[in-house]
Amino acid sequence: MTDQQDSPKPLDSETVAAYLRLHPEFFIDHDELIPELRIPHQRGDTVSLVERQVKLLRERNIEMRHRLSQLMDVARDNDRLFDKTRRLILDLLDAASLEEVVSAVEDSLRREFQVPFVSLILFSEAQLPVGRSVSGAEAHQAIGGLLVGGKTICGVLRKHELVFLFGDSAAEQIGSAAVVALSHQGLHGVLAIGSADPQHYKSSLGTLFLGYIAEVLARVLPGFSPPLRSVR
Repeated sequence: MTDQQDSPKPLDSETVAAYLRLHPEFFIDHDELIPELRIPHQRGDTVSLVERQVKLLRERNIEMRHRLSQLMDVARDNDRLFDKTRRLILDLLDAASLEEVVSAVEDSLRREFQVPFVSLILFSEAQLPVGRSVSGAEAHQAIGGLLVGGKTICGVLRKHELVFLFGDSAAEQIGSAAVVALSHQGLHGVLAIGSADPQHYKSSLGTLFLGYIAEVLARVLPGFSPPLRSVR
């Protein structure tokens, strides 16, 4: 009588798969098994292991080329954004008046960056000769939640926030926006850009360039406009 304890235990699929991963050359030494393998095909036919491997490698190659193409597109977009940002920063540094600062920002965002809705609001207790200005108290009452933390906020804004930033007519057309406070040793204003597309400015949107522009602008503005009020 054969002892049942000496009988080999059946292997499960996980054990077989683990072994083949550790020994990828297995079918080279046991090619007689290849004709016996049954590997599902998209059309329901039986194909060889080599054909299946080639198909998988081709699919992975196409996927990797697609990902590489996407990365190249992102890199080109970043290069263009960097160049536009560089030119704007140089214009701000060369500006000789508050009027030139405001014009440089608004013109660059509209023409170079192709932003349809732009809002630059400076905080001042006195009316400034150029641009739009409001008191710090008025700004905090209308958009105080957007000024907290000093970070760029992206997404769909509330109606009264859009009206304050862009005006009544533009607020009806804006689906999403990005807002950043102009803060350096106090709060001096706010910069906002908008799009008709509700998905254009998502909460996950990278805001590196907009934040960089805001940082430079916040440092340039006080030198040309003593009435600007720091709001803490």
